[in-house]
Amino acid sequence: MLPILTSILPMISTVLDRVIPDKEASAKAIRDIEATLIENSAQINLAQLEINKVEAGHKSIWVSGWRPSIGWCCSLGIFWAYIGRPVADYAVVMSGSDIILPEIPTDALMELTFAMLGMAGLRTFEKLKNISR
Repeated sequence: MLPILTSILPMISTVLDRVIPDKEASAKAIRDIEATLIENSAQINLAQLEINKVEAGHKSIWVSGWRPSIGWCCSLGIFWAYIGRPVADYAVVMSGSDIILPEIPTDALMELTFAMLGMAGLRTFEKLKNISR
C-alpha cells in the first residue's frame, strides 16, 4: 500500500497546485488527502486483523495453521542464513570436504518476515509527513 500512496501523492499535489492557486489552501488540501488515505489504509489493516482472528480460531489446521507454518519457515530460513550455514560452512572447511551448502535468498525472506510481523512502512510514512495522532 505504501508504494501506491507515495506514487499517488505527488500527482495529487501537482493537480491541486494547478486547481487551487492559494498555496496555503493547496497545502491544507494535500494534508487532508494524505490523512484520509492513511486513515483508509488503517481501516483496511483493522479489517485484516479481524479476518486473522477468525482464521486463527478455526478448528481446521489448514485454515488456522497456514500463518504459523509460514512463520516457522521464515524462522528456520533466518536461522539457516545467519547461524546454521556459517557453522556448517566452518564444519565443511574443517573436515576438508568440498560440499557446497544451499544459500537462502534473505532479501525475500526478510520481506516476508517483516510483512508477517506487521512492520509495514505506514507508520514511517505518517512520521515523515507529520501526520501522527
